[in-house]
Amino acid sequence: MEKKARVLIDCDDEKGLVYKFSKVFFDRGLNIDSNREFVDKEKGKFFMRTVVTGDFNIKELEEELKKIIPSNAHLKVIEPKRKKIVILATKESHALGDILIRHEAGQLDADIEAVISNHDVLEQLVRRFDIPFFHVPTEGLSREEHEDYVAKLIDEQTFDYIVLAKYMRILTSSFVARYPEKIINIHHSFLPAFIGANPYKQAYERGVKIIGATAHFVTDDLDEGPIIAQDVIPVNHRFEWRDMQSAGRDVEKIVLSRALNFVLNDRVFVHGNKTIVF
Repeated sequence: MEKKARVLIDCDDEKGLVYKFSKVFFDRGLNIDSNREFVDKEKGKFFMRTVVTGDFNIKELEEELKKIIPSNAHLKVIEPKRKKIVILATKESHALGDILIRHEAGQLDADIEAVISNHDVLEQLVRRFDIPFFHVPTEGLSREEHEDYVAKLIDEQTFDYIVLAKYMRILTSSFVARYPEKIINIHHSFLPAFIGANPYKQAYERGVKIIGATAHFVTDDLDEGPIIAQDVIPVNHRFEWRDMQSAGRDVEKIVLSRALNFVLNDRVFVHGNKTIVF
């Protein structure tokens, strides 16, 4: 029975790697539907994403590839399937609403397991799409206590990624460490410029000529995790900061959607504090 698999490899670079991997696929009678590779010459690292089809056992293919890759390599052989996400949100609806609409239209290669929010403002919107909504208020709770409640709800779901759709709370180190390379954030700025609160007002006061948005993995360093996708639009002196904010929200939706598409289709390698995106 014909199957499809995504083969993701990153390892120390050496001569003949593409030949070695391709030979395994050829010897098994597999067809290479697509192949992309990249070498970080400064670090001596090799990255490859290959999609193969044919009649094969995924576990056996993985074991055979392990025999020929360097000992420090990272290897994943993944059967393409819809992933599952949990969304955290606060009050702003544009990023969340865009994801919900794409999900409803079949344009998001994932199932939304739940939306969790520290406010109930978005509950009616979410329930229109028959998605479970959980309100976890912060009143009377420390940041750690609130995150414990949120984490408990998250862990009750089956999920691959947590998406911060304008979740306006700074996560603690312990929460981030609980979900390494699993939390995706959309930041309303073209990072690394104008981090933190109200970046559009910062941008306005600086007189910038472009504004943008950045989707990135969340790490302990605020708004400094590995960047997945970015985009910008031009602005000029006629824009007040609220005009910039309104225009920026459109960019945020596009960038977050693009980043989710990359991640959900296994196109992203995390390389230190950077990403390789095929």
